[in-house]
Amino acid sequence: MAENIIHLVLARLPDAPAGSRGVSLFIVPKRLVNDDGSLGEHNGVKCIGLEEKVGIHASPTCVMEYENAKGWLIGAENKGLACMFTMMNSARLNVGLEGVGVGEAAWQTAFEYAQERKQGKAEGVSGAAPILHHADVRRMLTTMRAKVMAARAICYATGVAADLAEVGQSDEVREQAKLREELLTPIAKAWSTDMGVDVASLGVQVHGGMGFMNETLAAQLYRDARILPIYEGTNGIQAIDLVGRKLSMADGAAMTAMLDDIEQTARDARETNDPNLVQVADRLVEAHKALTEATEWMTKTMKEDRDVALAGATAYLALAGDVIGGHFLTKGAVEARSVGGQMRGPMTALAGFFAETSLAGAPGAVASITQGGQAMLAESEALFGIG
Repeated sequence: MAENIIHLVLARLPDAPAGSRGVSLFIVPKRLVNDDGSLGEHNGVKCIGLEEKVGIHASPTCVMEYENAKGWLIGAENKGLACMFTMMNSARLNVGLEGVGVGEAAWQTAFEYAQERKQGKAEGVSGAAPILHHADVRRMLTTMRAKVMAARAICYATGVAADLAEVGQSDEVREQAKLREELLTPIAKAWSTDMGVDVASLGVQVHGGMGFMNETLAAQLYRDARILPIYEGTNGIQAIDLVGRKLSMADGAAMTAMLDDIEQTARDARETNDPNLVQVADRLVEAHKALTEATEWMTKTMKEDRDVALAGATAYLALAGDVIGGHFLTKGAVEARSVGGQMRGPMTALAGFFAETSLAGAPGAVASITQGGQAMLAESEALFGIG
């Protein structure tokens, strides 16, 4: 397919320090390049194994062998991971958007099927009714649509912050945008890809038995979605990054600014005097309190007992994604109300549903962050045979 292929390889120099501090980045071509630019002999690079992935049959990933291969150092010695992360943050946002894309496809596919599949009776419908008329099916579809919308907003906000961090018109704007980008990137990646799996699973459920047939799109989307929480740093790593690095940046300024924005959105929703949005604001206020409490606990505990804090990291990221996603849905509903048009009703409905499901559970999620990990660690001997 190509005359030459360039591989970026993380490897160690002979005198490199131990651990990740000793990793360097190299460029290793499949074929060496002569001084005049022409292609020379084959380098010591070959593929020795193809990976059979669940549901994915056109994956370029494989097992590579670099025996006596020649490569060239990129960047400074022992700074390979720093070089890699210039690509990694962008890749993490892109994977988050894959979660959004799979979720959107699953929602559209399930909605179409629910309009066509007839089963059971419904008031006002003669004969068998399309399953869209059944309340539980509408609940699943609304869950799918609301979560996809929330994840899309989180990812777009991350992208906007990344752009402003580069082209903002003042140092202050660029600095604040960079903090927002850094904070949201692990959430955009992890929360959105977990959402993609959950929503694709609901898509299978809407289809019923047909959803479990290999030839259906619903089944394919479910298989496709499952790799996303693993790509570009597993979601557990994203949670560790969030609580271990991002919460402490600039003395916590990134999350403080985010919490301030959430608080302002709740005020804006209440000031509309729309009863539906006032109710959403009430839920958002309580969710804001929950995230604030969890953040204060996490920041303090990371300094005092890292293991206990990290045991609650994934639950903390899930709460942060719920609350920030609810913030953006509420913000969208307030904006849709002010401009009018066709999106006003759907946006208000989605924000209201998300508030009464995801945001309503936020106060109860705090205990799973602050206590759940401690309970597990205290019983590690009984559970895993380790102290």
